[in-house]
Amino acid sequence: MSDTPAEEVADVPMAEEPAAPGEPMDIMTALQLVLKKAVAHDGLARGLNESVKAIERNNALLCVMAEDCDQPDYTKLIEALCHEHNDVAMIQVTHKLQLGEWAGLCKVDSEGEARKVVGCSCVVVTDYGEETEGLNVLTEYLKTKA
Repeated sequence: MSDTPAEEVADVPMAEEPAAPGEPMDIMTALQLVLKKAVAHDGLARGLNESVKAIERNNALLCVMAEDCDQPDYTKLIEALCHEHNDVAMIQVTHKLQLGEWAGLCKVDSEGEARKVVGCSCVVVTDYGEETEGLNVLTEYLKTKA
């Protein structure tokens, strides 16, 4: 048995609640809401294999990468594929455990706390689901970034 686990597992408390009505929504909160809607509508590819397939099929709408990914070849491959196939928009988050929680790779206990979060270095959104305020904020951000 090797010393390093294949997947990182940790107990992480739930992220902050979405902004109250009337307050401007920040990008990370909007991204969290968009990813949760995409999970609910089965429009999220998680991990390298699923992400590459979604990008190569030209189904990718948005790619989210974790900055703390420890495989430089992994990030180079995803970035190259995103630029090659329809110039897929990319956003980076700071921690792969946070991205794993937002992508639904965790257990939720009876109190609504996320437990046993599995780290995820890359997710690709193939279907946003229904249109929300978070999606509007995110698309405006991507327009200004491009």
